[in-house]
Amino acid sequence: MNRGENRGSRLVIALLVAIVVIGAVPATVTAQSDARAGGTVVVEEGETIDSLQAVGGTVIVRGTVTGDVSAAGGDVQIEETGQVDGDLEGGAGSVTIAGTVDGDVEVGAGSVTVAENGTVNGTFTAGAGSVAIDGTLEDDAEIGAETIRLGETASIAGDLRYDGDLEGNTDAVAGDIEEDPSLGVDVAPTVQPFATWLFTVYSFMINLLLGAVLLALFPRFSGRVADSVATGPLRTGLVGLGVFIGVPVLLIALAITIVGIPLSIIGTLVFALLLWIGVIYGLFAIAAWVLSLVGIGNRWLALILGLLVGAALSVVPIVGGVVNLLVLLLGLGAIARALYGHRRSVRNRRSGTGSDEPTTD
Repeated sequence: MNRGENRGSRLVIALLVAIVVIGAVPATVTAQSDARAGGTVVVEEGETIDSLQAVGGTVIVRGTVTGDVSAAGGDVQIEETGQVDGDLEGGAGSVTIAGTVDGDVEVGAGSVTVAENGTVNGTFTAGAGSVAIDGTLEDDAEIGAETIRLGETASIAGDLRYDGDLEGNTDAVAGDIEEDPSLGVDVAPTVQPFATWLFTVYSFMINLLLGAVLLALFPRFSGRVADSVATGPLRTGLVGLGVFIGVPVLLIALAITIVGIPLSIIGTLVFALLLWIGVIYGLFAIAAWVLSLVGIGNRWLALILGLLVGAALSVVPIVGGVVNLLVLLLGLGAIARALYGHRRSVRNRRSGTGSDEPTTD
């Protein structure tokens, strides 16, 4: 892997994971100058805003942004009708410019494309796995990538400095072409630890928010989850393993039938959310059990402590992944046992044979 690829890919990996965490809620930019996060962030065709700061699964500009655009997303698109009067800065899985950017472009991505109708009037700087230029760059370009392809319709009015495999129509470059292996040497080592730290803090805050919602809305259920881990960790983990394996098998079986395809899609989304909740509940339950050993029964302290430990483990290679998998299995098992206990309690109350408090076994 060369330095140009490192420059783009290391930046994008950190950005993408953060996007996955918060990208579940659709959002549309409606204010004149806005900062938004969501599954989809859109500046609609005919809409004009002053500037845009966006984080989302997909960020799309179909209208006009009179200022700068700063975007991080799984996919960032400046469509044919899109107009950015200022600069474009972004990190994404893919960046596509099919419209016009009057200012400078600085992007890091898995792939970067300037489409045939795309135009960048300022300088163009990209670090990516692959870069394809089919449109017009009216100024200098600096590109670090594994592959750089210049299409037949490409036009670069200034100089091209690059690091990577340059392919295609080099006659498209009006200025000088210079290979520069130093591109990205100083950037990647600096970005990686900062991005890792930033993502760890951000993930902790998002998980803390969801955990707080769970504890506030379902205090008794959360207590049963913690009790399941404390009283029977091995059994709970085995139940979690069954859920972890069994649910995907069931979803695949549903997808085989035409009638079951919609159910399998919905089920996949629900299961993804369950995995997230499972990790949070697993960390919470383990921390609650540890605190109970020293006579502390504060569930909020348990949540914070558990998530802090989980955040620390997330940056430990191999060991962190194994421990987090065990935490997930405990969380899934505890949720399943608590749900079963609740169901049995409801059935017993209706028949008049049980107490109001459900058991967890």
